[in-house]
Amino acid sequence: MAPTEATTVLDIGVDDVAFGEDTGCRTLNFFEALYPWPQQVTALGLHEGARFRESYPQARYVQGDALALPFEDDEFDIAFSNAVIEHVGGPAEQRRFVNEALRVSRRAFVTTPNRWFPVEVHTRLPLVHWLPEAVAHRAYDLARKPWAKENHLLGPGELRDLFPSEARVVNLGLTLVAVLD
Repeated sequence: MAPTEATTVLDIGVDDVAFGEDTGCRTLNFFEALYPWPQQVTALGLHEGARFRESYPQARYVQGDALALPFEDDEFDIAFSNAVIEHVGGPAEQRRFVNEALRVSRRAFVTTPNRWFPVEVHTRLPLVHWLPEAVAHRAYDLARKPWAKENHLLGPGELRDLFPSEARVVNLGLTLVAVLD
């Protein structure tokens, strides 16, 4: 996407939970940690944001909902989101997520775990996510990962269908990336 130090970026779906404390998830806001111009980043998350602000003081933090972004049309140069779209709900909510990202920015970089990869990355369980929903949900309960029932994984075609025709979806095996530039 070739950002410059003048490029404004919205990172949709950052985390303020104590990384791995009680969720089982080892989340790291790597974008803010590695991006060379953090002062150009606005991060959106569901939480109050105190830990995020402490960890990334140069980035702006806004508490809000990814399905109703509290920003003006075309306010950002790029909308970035790493492994969030599978957490917003089913197909209708995922479409709203993409529409909102493209409302506030004409360019987007959105990643999600690949439903067709044999190991589900959130649970680290092999093949369970390929089972019929009722059986998979029972397996998640038995594995003490009931929260996984809320994830709505996407395959390459499903992700592709959420974006305008000029977007491309790159299949990296474990991860899918939708790019609109």
